[in-house]
Amino acid sequence: MKLSIIIPVYNEFSTIEEIVNRVNSSPIYDKEIILVDDYSTDGTRELIENKLKDKVSQIILQPKNFGKGYALKTGIKHATGDIIIIQDADLEYDPNEYPAVIEPIIQGRADVVYGSRFIGSGPHRVVYFWHYIGNKLLTLLSNMLTNINLTDMETCYKAFNRDLIQSIDIEENRFGFEPEITAKIAKRKARIYEIGISYYGRTYGEGKKINWKDGIKAVWCIIKYNLLK
Repeated sequence: MKLSIIIPVYNEFSTIEEIVNRVNSSPIYDKEIILVDDYSTDGTRELIENKLKDKVSQIILQPKNFGKGYALKTGIKHATGDIIIIQDADLEYDPNEYPAVIEPIIQGRADVVYGSRFIGSGPHRVVYFWHYIGNKLLTLLSNMLTNINLTDMETCYKAFNRDLIQSIDIEENRFGFEPEITAKIAKRKARIYEIGISYYGRTYGEGKKINWKDGIKAVWCIIKYNLLK
């Protein structure tokens, strides 16, 4: 099966080349890499155009900063693989774990697989306590309304059957993508699996972007897409 890897990028000059190299070195032979730059202003876009053209399958340069959700929606629309996986442009997630994440889909057991940072025996960097609590609370609220038992709703590593994810109308342009897509695949009665993954979290000094305002937005999206739509 062919794997499409969607990499949304915004101001990741220090990591983008390394993550593309790691994705290319991942143990998946049949793959395409779709890199969506969300109007970076720190030199990332120039680096992509000058050094990464031959290392990825498609480069999509957004005309302005729309947000991560919009970048993902754009990349998903252009994907041609049987399976689609999301890869953040930082170095928090290990592309060598692709085979484990997509295996339930390959076996025909799952339509969607979430790579959980909170289960499994892989290494997990110890970073922010309140981020951990926030993730747990958002996942709990999401689970209460979807009636599924995820451990990590906010994880980056989400793998989808392409036909399923391309059939869903993605509305959120920013970080609301995670609760939105979780609500919508739950309503579709998709077969969802989780697998433990490693996590090499970074600090705000190292470029982490998500903050408490995104948590408030996530709460609204959980309510919106489970109860109001």
